[in-house]
This record gives sequence, C-alpha cells and structure tokens, in this order.
Amino acid sequence: MKFFQRLKAVALVALCLALSCSPSEERSTAAPADVSEGKEDLLPKANDFRYEGEVAAPDIPNGLDWFNVERPISIASDLRGKIVLLDFWTQGCINCLHVLPDLHRLEQEFPDSLAVVGVHWAKFDHERTTDAVRQAVLRLGVEHPVVNDDYEYLRRAYRVKAWPTLVLIDPLGRVVGSHAGEGIYSLFQPVIEQMSREYGTAGLINVAPVDKILVERDPIPTVLSFPGKLLADGPSDRLFVADSGHHRLVISTLEGQIVDAIGSGTPGLVDGVWEDARFREPQGMVLSENGRYLYVADRGNHAIRVVDLVQRTVRTLAGIGEPTFRVDSGLPLETAITSPWDVERVGQQLFVAGAGRHQIWVLELSGDGESATWLDVFAGTGAEGLDDGFRLSATLSQPSGLAVLNNVLWFTDPEASAVRSVNLDGDEQLETLIGEGLFVWGDETGRQELTRLQHAVGIEVLNDELYVADTYNHRIKSVDPENGASKGVAGNGIPGLSDGYGESSQLAEPSGLSAVGATLYIADTNNHQVRTLDTRTRTLSTLVLSNQHLVPLVHRTAADEKVIFPQIAVAPGQVDLTVDLEVPPGYKFNEEGTFVMDVKFRNSGESSVVGASSYQAQGPEIPQDFELFIHEEDELSLEVDATVFYCPAVDATFCLLRHFHYVQPFTVSDAGVRTVTLAHRLPSSEELDLSFETLGG
Repeated sequence: MKFFQRLKAVALVALCLALSCSPSEERSTAAPADVSEGKEDLLPKANDFRYEGEVAAPDIPNGLDWFNVERPISIASDLRGKIVLLDFWTQGCINCLHVLPDLHRLEQEFPDSLAVVGVHWAKFDHERTTDAVRQAVLRLGVEHPVVNDDYEYLRRAYRVKAWPTLVLIDPLGRVVGSHAGEGIYSLFQPVIEQMSREYGTAGLINVAPVDKILVERDPIPTVLSFPGKLLADGPSDRLFVADSGHHRLVISTLEGQIVDAIGSGTPGLVDGVWEDARFREPQGMVLSENGRYLYVADRGNHAIRVVDLVQRTVRTLAGIGEPTFRVDSGLPLETAITSPWDVERVGQQLFVAGAGRHQIWVLELSGDGESATWLDVFAGTGAEGLDDGFRLSATLSQPSGLAVLNNVLWFTDPEASAVRSVNLDGDEQLETLIGEGLFVWGDETGRQELTRLQHAVGIEVLNDELYVADTYNHRIKSVDPENGASKGVAGNGIPGLSDGYGESSQLAEPSGLSAVGATLYIADTNNHQVRTLDTRTRTLSTLVLSNQHLVPLVHRTAADEKVIFPQIAVAPGQVDLTVDLEVPPGYKFNEEGTFVMDVKFRNSGESSVVGASSYQAQGPEIPQDFELFIHEEDELSLEVDATVFYCPAVDATFCLLRHFHYVQPFTVSDAGVRTVTLAHRLPSSEELDLSFETLGG
C-alpha cells in the first residue's frame, strides 16, 4: 500500500491522542479554504512517482510574522523544487517539542532536497503573540523558518485539527498527505528518501540551499538563558538554577554570588566530572535527604540525573536517553521515560513530573540516595485529560511542577491550566483544586470557582499556602489549598522586566519557584533572570548575579576551544582590554612555535581597536593589553582569536597546539566599566584526554 494512499489531499490520519495534544476547539466560524483549488496539470504525467500530490498546496498568505528568515517565504516560488514539510505546532504542547529533534534529523539527512517550515498555530491566548513565538523559537532552538499563523489561515486551509500535524508537499507544490502525532522520523524518512531519489532523477529537485534566506542567530548573551527551574537551599546557602537554554546548572549563594557551574554548556547526554558532563534543557531539581546529591529532571535527554556535590560528578539515575510512547515499571537505567519536567523527594521516594506522557512516576531510592532500585507509574493512565479519581485511573495534562504539603503531593497541569493533588497516605485519590478543562483558561483570582490560570508551570509551598507560577499570565498567584481561594501576588499580566510592589511589577513567563524563609525565588524564564519575592511585603526584585566571569560557556573540540563570556556593560569611549591565557600547572608556553592573537569587533559600525589589534611572538608575554574605543551600538561583541603552543615545563615529549576563540558581548552604558579582562585557563593533556574519553564512552 502506498504511503499516504488514504491521505490524498489533506485527509488526516486517525488521531492517536497519546501521541498528539488534544484536538483543538474551533474558535472561528469561517469555512476552511478549499485545498483542491489550483491547476491540475502541474505534475508531468510521464513520470510515475510513488509519492505525488493531487491538489495544489495553499501558499502562505502575506502579512504574517516570520522568524529565522530575512523575508517571508512562498511555497510556490521560494520552495519550488523542494520536498516541504509543514510542521503545525504550538509552543506549550509537549508532543510538538518531541517532533523537533526528528525534524532536525531529517533536515540534516536531506539538506539538498528537504525544507521544513514551522507553522505556529497557538492554543493559548498568550501563544498567539509575536513576541511569545519569537521567544519560543529561541528557547527551543528552532532553526528552520517559522511563521506565526495567529489568525489560523493556514490551519484552516490545510484542515489541521490537532497538534502536532505534519503536512508533506512534493517538489511541484502538491499536497501528498498529512500525519498527526509525534514519532515522525521512521514514518517520513523512507518517504523523503524515495521522493528525493525519484524527483531528483527527473531533474525536479532544486538543490540550492534554503540557508540563503535564513538569518544567523547569536546566542543569548546573558549568563542565564531561559532558566526553567531553580532550587533554593537555606542550610547550605545555595541556589541551584537550571540554566536550561545553556544546557547546564549554575550554582550561586542565596544572595546571588556565582560559585560554580555543572555541565559544559554543550547539549548532550554525557556523564562524568562537572566540567565535561552534558545535559539537554534541564528543568526541576531536588536534594537528597543528606544534601549530598542533587536530582535533576533532564528534560531533553528523557532522563533523571544525579549530581554528586562532593565528588563533583554527574551520573544518570533513570532513563535510557530516548523517549517512549509508554512508560512501564522496571529497573531505572533500563526503563525509558519521556520529558521529565520536575522532581520532588518524599523520604526515599523521588516523584517525577512526567510531562511527556501525562503521568507522575516514582523512583525508589536506595542507600544514601546515590542510586535507585525501581521505577514505577504513580499517577495517570497516559491519556491527556482532567479526570479525577484513583491516582492510576486519573488523566493528567502535562504535569510540570511538584510540591509537597502535609504529605499531599501537589502538581501543576499546564495544558489544563490546573492545580491538582494526590494524598500520599490516605485514599490515594487524585483531585483537582483549580482547573475546568483542556480549553478553559483565563486570568482571574478570588473564590475557587472564579480562579483561572493560563498554562501554569511552577508551584511551591510556603507558610501552608500554594504559590503558583501562572506562566502565560506572567504572574505569581497564591492559592489556599483548603478552599481554592486565590490572590494575585506579583506581576501585572503584561510580559516585561520591572521590579516593584505586587501588581506594579512585571515578569515574563515565570516557570520555576523555590522558597527559603519568606523569600520566594522565581525562574523568570523569558527575562533570563532570577527574581526574588518578599512574600511579606509582595516586593519583587531582580537578583543581581555576581562573579559571572566564573561560568563562561566553553565548547571544546580536539583542537579548538570556544569561550563565550556573559554580556557585560561597558562605558562609551576608551576601554582597556586585558587578555590572559593561563597555562595549566606544570606547563609553559613553547618558545619555538608562533603565538598569534587577533582582536576584532563584531556587529560594529564605529567601535574599534585603537592601535595594534594583533600580537605575534615566539615565547609570548601574557597577559596582553589592548585599547578599545566604544561607541553606543546595539548587539556589540568583541572577539579574540589565538593560536597557542604550550608544553610540559619539564621533560617535554610533546606540545599542545590549540586554537582559542573568545566572545565577549557588550552593552553600552554610561554606568559601564572601563576595564575588561578576559581570562581562561588552558586545558592540560590529561584534562583533554578525560574530556574525550568521557565523550567517547
């Protein structure tokens, strides 16, 4: 049977609700456009293609907002000669997130023949806004073109009913068929491979890269990038921040003094020492009973990781690194889980918010908490919904936040904008406190029946009250766990970054909460900041993170090292720059190889290096000083390239040759500094061996 044989035009595959977000509720009375409009003679009859469309693909209308491209894209012209996949998605849908790695894999495999276009079709009100889509594209690392279908023109034209839906278009602009749900790679890969071969043989593939109309993005310049969750620990005076966009954890004191980072900042699933370990979009964290181990929900790796805070190592506690359509009980390291979003410990049990399969899982910890012996489903059938009842018979909606109060496990269900609970030592009934359904949301406080949230992600317990990060309403709200009455605590409902009292303050998609004393720490995700809320006065402040130079992003390969420093403010006018490269203990610079260092600006129209911008020497004198002249410019960045030879100081039988690339983003302000130092220690041979032994293992 031909692939999509039953899907001619755009008839949808029967939906599997476990693999796609719930079907949308129609919000428009406009009749769907007829996708069969158009000429019928575009396909040459002489060719016998196995996968060919029968109706013309509706083009993308003018006037929509685009992302990752220099200009709007036309299917009929720009993508003529390409196999096109339209990905209808929305940023809050976990199934849509699961499709993204498959799309990236297909793009890498078919760079000459395939073009992917994301069509953002929102569920929630906030998701429709241009800024919300822009932030989601950045946060999720989407690199292909994305169009905001905020008025659902394309959704209606292609008769799409569920998230995610993939529509396949042949190189002559005809719709081959569509599929709703995740797990798309194995479905589409053989089809695209055969289409590439057949249409390519017929000379109908345009191999010109789509890259020519894409826009290259700079990384987020701040020390934190889209922090998703955090954990404040009073006894140790530590704040652990899931620096989700940088794929690492940052540790500071409760006052904001950065002391360390866990993870290299390169996405991946790698165990090992802190400097070499890799995470992928880490989220919620909790400490072991003895405080030695930090458990991490490693969302993008579909795993739970355990950090040894004494030995400075990272190991995998549960999960196999790949998602699954069904989570079964079993040995933790042999059992697949999908998109864990938060963790909470009760005694020797570690509860996991299993957003990816609409469940809560539980791990049985052993010994002092270093390992786990068993993983099981604690709540949820795996279907998406808001059905209460016995915990294993209930349905959940992407649980993403966990907290415990009086032996009751509380959690957020963002896709139902709900707050729910399970009694851990009673009748084990799962009950909904706030929330009416998958398509009921709002921004209201007051009595339980009046309270409305919008995709609330974070939850914390403080003074016998529930504090909720009402993410898409950009607010923090408190909820009485007994009667469901709610109050607004911080945020005015408009995304922004503003300190102040109560509803005079602003946040932008806050997602994580953690309390010490009367202070509530907030992961203010789209502001790339940590905020603190004094719950006694309702005063919201931005936590100033100091010592940022201690946690640059280091991307290491066999011969190269790229070091990205957090953005700093510099004053306009003359600024003194010092570049320092420290050799590891027991090493020295080689006096025969030529050391080369070049300094330049990026995105600069007027700022410049005054005098010499390069340095060459055999046996270099380090550090080196340069003089900069700074003009008031946006997105200004300084780059330093260096080629370095260094060897053991005694009995040198080898030398290391490495290329270093430093990136220092600037903002320009009268209050900025006039002296900048870029310092980094070179890795020893032993450290390099360990890094690549870890990556290889």
